[in-house]
Amino acid sequence: MKTAVLGGGISGLSAGYYLLRKFGKPLTIYEASPRVGGWIRSEWHKERGFLFESGPRTIRPKGIAGANTLELVDQLNLPIKPIRASHVAARNRMLYAKGQICLLPNSPRGLIGTVPPFTKPLYRALLHDLTTGGTVAKNEDESIYSFAQRRFGKEIADYAISPMICGICAGDAREISVRFLMESLFEKEQKYGGVIKGMLYSRFKNNVDESKVGLFDQDEPKLFKQAVQEKWAMYGLADGLEQLPRALRKYLGEHDVNVQLSSKCHNLSFNNDGARISVRDVDLPVAHVVSSLPAHQLAPLVRTQHPSLAAQLLDIPYVDVVVVNLQYNSDRLLKQNGFGLLVPPVEKLPVLGVIFDSCCFDMAGNTILTVMMGGRWFDKWFGHQPSQKELRDIAQLHVRKILHIKEEPNFSRVHTLHKCIPQYTVGHKRRVENIRSYIKNYKLPLSLCGAAYDGVGINDVILSARRQVNKLPVHQPPPGH
Repeated sequence: MKTAVLGGGISGLSAGYYLLRKFGKPLTIYEASPRVGGWIRSEWHKERGFLFESGPRTIRPKGIAGANTLELVDQLNLPIKPIRASHVAARNRMLYAKGQICLLPNSPRGLIGTVPPFTKPLYRALLHDLTTGGTVAKNEDESIYSFAQRRFGKEIADYAISPMICGICAGDAREISVRFLMESLFEKEQKYGGVIKGMLYSRFKNNVDESKVGLFDQDEPKLFKQAVQEKWAMYGLADGLEQLPRALRKYLGEHDVNVQLSSKCHNLSFNNDGARISVRDVDLPVAHVVSSLPAHQLAPLVRTQHPSLAAQLLDIPYVDVVVVNLQYNSDRLLKQNGFGLLVPPVEKLPVLGVIFDSCCFDMAGNTILTVMMGGRWFDKWFGHQPSQKELRDIAQLHVRKILHIKEEPNFSRVHTLHKCIPQYTVGHKRRVENIRSYIKNYKLPLSLCGAAYDGVGINDVILSARRQVNKLPVHQPPPGH
């Protein structure tokens, strides 16, 4: 019997890739939509030399997850567009706060002076951590806002951590788990009574990164070594990030893996021989299911047989995001170049941030901006279901207000991405552990990978797929059994 992968986004395609390498065929990927790639979508305007991305546009080459993606990109022979640490897009990160654009410090010297929107030097936040009492209430989890406020003060929580969470997952830092981004800092505080103290203690210990053990066949991938040597801060792909899922689909097709588009799974049930999936009104027996579906899409598939599993999956909330791409005919419109800017929630604006795409990559004399809106506050700002024109007008209004760009865009695109980013609210780690424990206890032939469980970034979901495939026993039932 076959292994079935549900979902043809980047995690599902990666799962197919790693399954193929580990077990060979037979294997089928089922994708509900008529295209692969999920939220990764690139619109390349070749005649004008510019690119719109309605999802992510860059990948960070950091850590084990970054190395893993670079190995995959190298194996697929994809042309890379690196952005080095010295590039303006890597150096300059901005906030729009208190009515002005604020350039965030990008060197240790920036910790000494007072830079807007902060009212005192940032080194004072580090002193706050060192001088805050050593007795810490032992918590399993807390919000990242609460943690940052407790250790570094309210200004850091409001103007550094909160906008960063908006940029990463369009979420509210007061609800997001500290384990989402700062798990190691949180654990150092819990163990040593302070973040800085914990970092100093741990530097003197020989910490072996268990996550690297057995992941790579040989040494670290050569493209990762190149990225480290050349100090890449991030990278994109020629013609946009959608080239990655397209290349994966092409590779899988060339190795006889069936990627079925417009093939939504309507039901998933389990029995002593494996599982049965219902696709296009046909019941198909499969040996094992790897689901890369969003948790809220998997829940109704298993509800009849496993209602408590469905309920746990539905405990993972999602948010809607509006993405507005804008193209202007001049490349001289931005007063300050950089990766873009974020808007802290305390500013109470519908805009989460603006990405300066044409600063990251050459756009042939165009200024390309991507405005992100809504997220955790989508219903507050857009619950009345505004038209595409209204959304475009709101985005342009704030581009004028924040960036002082008075010109009208020549070309634009509006995407409303419904339930596109899972929210790792307080208790998320335990929630995922309970879900996977349920699957293990009931011996269900089901693996879960993707953004709902192991991180929301491209690196995270690819590594999630690899790790789940690695956990499968090699003695899978042979074809025909």
